[in-house]
Amino acid sequence: MIEDGLSYPMREDWVGRIVIGGVLGLLSVLVIPTFAVFGYLVRVLERTVAGDDVPPAFDDWGDLLAKGAVGVLIALAYSIVPLVAYGIVVSVVVGIGSGVGGDLGALIGLTGALLAVAFIPVLFLIYYAVPAALTAYAVRGEVSAAFDVRLLKPTLFSAEYLLAVVMPLLISVGVFLVSVVLIVTIVGAVLVPFVQFYGQVAVFRMFGSAFAAVNDRIEGPAGPEDPEGRADDGGAAV
Repeated sequence: MIEDGLSYPMREDWVGRIVIGGVLGLLSVLVIPTFAVFGYLVRVLERTVAGDDVPPAFDDWGDLLAKGAVGVLIALAYSIVPLVAYGIVVSVVVGIGSGVGGDLGALIGLTGALLAVAFIPVLFLIYYAVPAALTAYAVRGEVSAAFDVRLLKPTLFSAEYLLAVVMPLLISVGVFLVSVVLIVTIVGAVLVPFVQFYGQVAVFRMFGSAFAAVNDRIEGPAGPEDPEGRADDGGAAV
């Protein structure tokens, strides 16, 4: 899986794609280029699940920006809602501890402190769920698919997907180290966005591959599932 992911961004006419992705990364402070990059990554997920082994091109920019904007909103929904809820719970527990006072209050306050430490696992759960949600959206073309528990469950509870989430961490470390070296050289700092884009494409390729490997119920927008989970094939038998 990791070999396929690392080789994927460099297939066929790869130089132009990396250049465009890197330039968009350099212009990410303008926000719109960020949507374009995110849209491209969503398209990588879509093409990977469809069985295409060649990275998509930077074309149909309207569609690219639209997918990127929706993808960012999905990622924010998965991130902000649980983080806010978690923050409220911790604040309430700490507040109760302060109000009660005494040994019981100290115990409740300690519980709140421990909950605050548990923030790191919460971040990992978010990181774990977001790629599957984005892939579901990319494949179905519907925002609701990103929150469809029936669609996401087979992926989230699979060893393949767990591996696909852990392996990109190694790639991210490698990209970070290369970026640090480039930044130290000062002149090489301009190459950092290009290296980062390469790493992002490789990582999203791995996410898409894992999703496709464990979720055999996926159908595109033309073939949604009925309430009983059967794909709608228009009544035709093949």
